[in-house]
Amino acid sequence: MPRKTPIFPGPRTARGAVLAVLLSNTDQAGAEPLRGRVTLAAIVRALKRKYHWPIETTSFPSNAADGRATWATVYSLPPDVIDAALDEKGRDWLKAAS
Repeated sequence: MPRKTPIFPGPRTARGAVLAVLLSNTDQAGAEPLRGRVTLAAIVRALKRKYHWPIETTSFPSNAADGRATWATVYSLPPDVIDAALDEKGRDWLKAAS
């Protein structure tokens, strides 16, 4: 199946905010709480399925602040995808998102 071209969501949406972080290619220590009841995982799933972004997911065991065992998940975009997106119209889109 041919790879679909990623689509940029609205720059001032929750999906746009998450994509802006992924395109920045910087390490994130945490995320601002998302308004409403939408989880980060649901936003990433929409970016992958509806907007065709090849987001990579890595999960590993971690500890919660209260000592419970849990899983941490890291989302990222491959460097070549970031470069291609920024070369196309991503830089202008990022300016609109900030």
